[in-house]
Amino acid sequence: MNTASFSPRSLLSRYRASGADLPFGNPLAAHGVAMEGYFWRFTLPDTGRVVIALCGVNRPGDGARWATLGLAAHPGGFLRTTAHPEGSADPHRLGADAGDAFHGDAARVRMDLGEDARLDVRVTSPRPWPRRRFGASSVFHSVPALNQYWHPWLLDGVAEGHAILGDEKWDLTGAHVYAEKNWGKEGFPDSWWWGQAHGFADPGACVAFGGGQVHAGPLSTEVTALVVALPDGRLVRLGNPVTSPVRATVGDESWVLRGRNARWSVEVVASAPLGAAHVLPVPLPSERRNVAGSIEHLAGSLSVTVRERDRLVWADESPLAALEHGGLDRARAELARRGAPADATDAPPVT
Repeated sequence: MNTASFSPRSLLSRYRASGADLPFGNPLAAHGVAMEGYFWRFTLPDTGRVVIALCGVNRPGDGARWATLGLAAHPGGFLRTTAHPEGSADPHRLGADAGDAFHGDAARVRMDLGEDARLDVRVTSPRPWPRRRFGASSVFHSVPALNQYWHPWLLDGVAEGHAILGDEKWDLTGAHVYAEKNWGKEGFPDSWWWGQAHGFADPGACVAFGGGQVHAGPLSTEVTALVVALPDGRLVRLGNPVTSPVRATVGDESWVLRGRNARWSVEVVASAPLGAAHVLPVPLPSERRNVAGSIEHLAGSLSVTVRERDRLVWADESPLAALEHGGLDRARAELARRGAPADATDAPPVT
């Protein structure tokens, strides 16, 4: 018998290769699943500017890894995406690369998609997710072989750097930085939803949520995780179906979430016009190509109300919220509405 295959290190490696992490573990290192996604968002409330950068490192069943890359901005509707033939994800810490086109880690993000699509930003003064929290953004992180996992690892940071977007160069120094990671199997649920916002009256506040159909084998359920970083520094996390359920009612132009546990209740109400959204790509790892899959607003309206044991703790709104309603059929229908080719992988806003 090969006892090495039953060693604690080997068992942990196999467990993480399913996509899961031990309680209080570090979900930021690559798991070795079909897709490891990395996302940064930079918000400048004083100017109303927002920039997003994304990298998905995709692992086909056989063959070399490749990457989905994207850079987008508001206002102006800038959008540039590509399927890059190279991609790697760090198995020890947060980090991803795509040849000379992309590098991202906890301290810096660099993207080069051409002379008119570049980003170079350092991240300082980070407010990372507290490691003491069980199960990262949800207890579902400990469940093996789910189709998707989500973790908002950076709730706030300060940017130092710039972006080149078409014929403009934006100074991003001082922007709020939000960053997250998602990973999982190949294939996407019929529908998913996501949002994030800085830009409140108190600069230390942050709201993020993510939800959709989660399944492992024949088991399936709808789950939404909701995270609020309060102005006083406390963190509220809801979304465990038994102890802190979140109900989500989502359309292409509206998002309503209500969640509570024994101590906290949170309501989020958000909206944005469909025509103002970017249509962003999602990867098909085994086919080494991207397809249109995500309808994402870069600057929607979001209001949030937080109560502690029915006492109002915080209420505010942001005009610079990211709001997403994902689904392959939904994205194709929106491309058709805009007159874009059926095989297009992305589209900028039309208004």
